[in-house]
Amino acid sequence: MAKIYAGTSGWAYASWKPDFYPAKLASAKFLGYYATRLNSVEVNYTFRSKVTGKLLAGWIAATPAGFQFAVKAHQSITHIKRLRGTSKLTSDFLASLDPLREAGKLGPVLFQLPPNFKCDLARLEEFLEKVPRDTRAAIEFRHVSWFTDDVYDRLGRANVALCQAESEKLETPDVATADFSYFRLRKEKYSAGARKAISSKVADAAGRGDVFVYFKHEDTPKGALYAESLLADGKGR
Repeated sequence: MAKIYAGTSGWAYASWKPDFYPAKLASAKFLGYYATRLNSVEVNYTFRSKVTGKLLAGWIAATPAGFQFAVKAHQSITHIKRLRGTSKLTSDFLASLDPLREAGKLGPVLFQLPPNFKCDLARLEEFLEKVPRDTRAAIEFRHVSWFTDDVYDRLGRANVALCQAESEKLETPDVATADFSYFRLRKEKYSAGARKAISSKVADAAGRGDVFVYFKHEDTPKGALYAESLLADGKGR
């Protein structure tokens, strides 16, 4: 049965006190508390830094069974090499996440491309051939040239999700390309009506497979509270 996972892009925000985190909660306990209210988080730390076994062990210990970490791929793959000749970089990066995978807590791996990276089908195909089929992968395109049927076809054949990214500047077409869905909701604020529409869209996507939804983190815990509300809506369906 498909499941809805929801959270934010990170958790280490003292400014979320006291509306999300208890006022006296120590920062070392943020993740454990976060995981009592939300069932997934998107990790941006991995975009710039390599994870260690000790760090991952701490994350695993702090979260309950079934909690999912979506992980952003390192910038060396997406921004420096821009997908070209990244077979070893990708395999090494995925191998570094093995502790999460072995614990059953590795969610999708997000490959977020730079805004100035225009469509290159040949490079995309070369990259997709090297992504293991047992890894849930999603790609976030941030240039409109990628939004074509040819790209959707390549993603579909590889079972890689088109990340449904939404911001003030760009919205990804609502196209399903994998047996799971990945939403990044980056607007500063969502009205009650907008959240209702999101809940409906997520419910529709859950008819095709698991859904991962991440709101933008802010100085306030709005995104975390939006995610919590979305999970409550999903349980009520």
